[in-house]
Amino acid sequence: MHKTQILEVDQVTHDVKRFVIAEPEGFDYKVGDATEIAVDEDGWRDETRPFTMTSLPEERALEFTIKSYPDHDGVTEKLHSLKEGDAILIAEPFKTFRYDEPGVFIAGGAGITPFMAIFRKLEEKDKLKGNHLIFANKTADDIIYRKELETMDGLKVDHVLSEQDVSGSHHGEVDVALIKDLVPDLDKRFYLCGPPPMMDAVQKVLKELDVEPDSVDLSD
Repeated sequence: MHKTQILEVDQVTHDVKRFVIAEPEGFDYKVGDATEIAVDEDGWRDETRPFTMTSLPEERALEFTIKSYPDHDGVTEKLHSLKEGDAILIAEPFKTFRYDEPGVFIAGGAGITPFMAIFRKLEEKDKLKGNHLIFANKTADDIIYRKELETMDGLKVDHVLSEQDVSGSHHGEVDVALIKDLVPDLDKRFYLCGPPPMMDAVQKVLKELDVEPDSVDLSD
């Protein structure tokens, strides 16, 4: 594990924070990679959780966008109590997602995080066109990086809210009817990331729509 330091902490939504962390020497990662993080305090050093970098490899610091879960007294809650200057431990990076071709990204809540680095890199290269994000959340207040996503030129964004019916968003779940409505041409690559129950449900939806399994990319 590398010992490093928190440089900056920002509030992104009511339960999501952005952490900027000093990049350890020799930390070599690719867009879509993740790492294990632990808090450098007694009783916490062996408690690790995986988080995806939302920064780009050429940047001089690492960025993580982390949601807190008050019902679980674990690493994410402990991380949310930390501040600038506090020490943390991070492991070597590992592969999660690789962008192969334009497609449909289906994210649930904090599942947007591996896609953010991908979108930022594509935007940098002016290659966002042809990509479509379907982003599922409970309410509008839960949408992570909403303004940034909606200003990304070329990225089609559809918000789906399960507990709120508001103008400009779809109300309900990511089901067969919604996919057929939003994605008329299903001959595309699908990238999925979100809570396990949602991912199970979306995979069943895609199977019902005869989307080929190899066009579904799940985080390891």
